Amino acid sequence: MGLDPEITRLPASVAGAADPIFEFNRRIIDATHKYTAAYKPNFAFYESYGQKGMAALDKTVRYINKLDTNIFIIADAKRGDIGNTSKMYARAVFGEMPFDAVTVAPYMGEDSVTPFLSYPGKWAIILALTSNKGADDFQYHTDKGQRLFEKVLSLSQRWGTTDNIMYVVGATRAEMLAGIRKIVPDHFLLVPGVGAQGGSLAEVVQYGMNRQCGLLVNSSRGIIYADSSENFAETAGEKAREIQEEMAIYLAKRF
Repeated sequence: MGLDPEITRLPASVAGAADPIFEFNRRIIDATHKYTAAYKPNFAFYESYGQKGMAALDKTVRYINKLDTNIFIIADAKRGDIGNTSKMYARAVFGEMPFDAVTVAPYMGEDSVTPFLSYPGKWAIILALTSNKGADDFQYHTDKGQRLFEKVLSLSQRWGTTDNIMYVVGATRAEMLAGIRKIVPDHFLLVPGVGAQGGSLAEVVQYGMNRQCGLLVNSSRGIIYADSSENFAETAGEKAREIQEEMAIYLAKRF
């Protein structure tokens, strides 16, 4: 699930705290962690508040690790640069903060991604097919019968393995998952957009699940902003439980 706090949307019960972003995250995590396989903080929602925001992010990641070391933590930073710059980005998320994975943009090619693959046990999650309107500008461009996102999927597999590369595929384009699975049958897919963005968990499972499940399905706003009252954390826990129980049904049918 996503942890994307906005100061203007925080409930009154935490808005006045000394560190409102962390306090909001802490209460959400306490209520949802038993239903959650992974958390995905989006860096923009922390960087936009300067040093205090980044300090809250660091505290949040360390709090999750202290609570349950089995929970996977994704730095949704969408990094994409070359040379020493990419190495420094990798060091930031894997050397300085205890993230397990980071989202990366592959537009600049192999040398923009491989620095993230040099950390044992860590993952690069490559943007493949996104849900935003602007995705049509480039991702569906066809050259010699192959769309750009398909070329990203096929070519980038050479850079790593199924144990250190995943792919981002938006849930609102779930019907595309069947074709994507033909290109990357064994890689994990990070699928954002279930819930508030309109993505269907049933469709994601139908088209995207492989023999080992192979899915990390993300919901953000539909959980963390489901309630703005004093009971916001409890409501978030209920929403997380609902999605987890729905996923459990699909898993039981498949496995």
